[in-house]
Amino acid sequence: MDMTDISNVVNDYILEIVLILGGLLAVIIAIQYVRKKESFSYKALTALGFIFGILMVIVALVDYKDWILSTALIVAIAGFALIIRPIRNVHISPLFALLVMAIVYISLGTLTTVGSIDVSFLAEGWPRIILAFVIGAIFYMLFNFAESIIKMFGKVLNWWPLLFVLGLVCIAEGICVYLGYGSVYDLILPYLQN
Repeated sequence: MDMTDISNVVNDYILEIVLILGGLLAVIIAIQYVRKKESFSYKALTALGFIFGILMVIVALVDYKDWILSTALIVAIAGFALIIRPIRNVHISPLFALLVMAIVYISLGTLTTVGSIDVSFLAEGWPRIILAFVIGAIFYMLFNFAESIIKMFGKVLNWWPLLFVLGLVCIAEGICVYLGYGSVYDLILPYLQN
């Protein structure tokens, strides 16, 4: 078995691999959180989950058209839950706002005209600083709002019992897809309709 064979197997079963590994990571992270949330192993698993969550979201964005909708949603939700776990208490919006301020400040340094209007007074001194600050503040408000919404969903999805159940659903979904049954939802739906 050479690298081409391994690559073909991974391409053929990428959905199942992503679901089962992501589910196992979610379950293990939830168990480790309950056992000892301050341990190095929990922090290492959370970091690994962050990286694997990014991979899950990328795979979902690239291949979702080939999947059943419920399966694609499970992959996306699990990926988001793994990504947000280590950064759910980190405030990122001030960093983005500072980056925007720096970009605006630098960009204003080369500004001389807008259309036929002379705006070279914005390229130096206090007007340049004030405009960069105001634009940065506006972006801070927008980023802070978006960050608050993301963190709200992140806190719900990272409540350890829900993360544990989400991991089990991912594992079950991966097994169902591998065995050719489709989604867990497709298996349960006939029983719910009766």
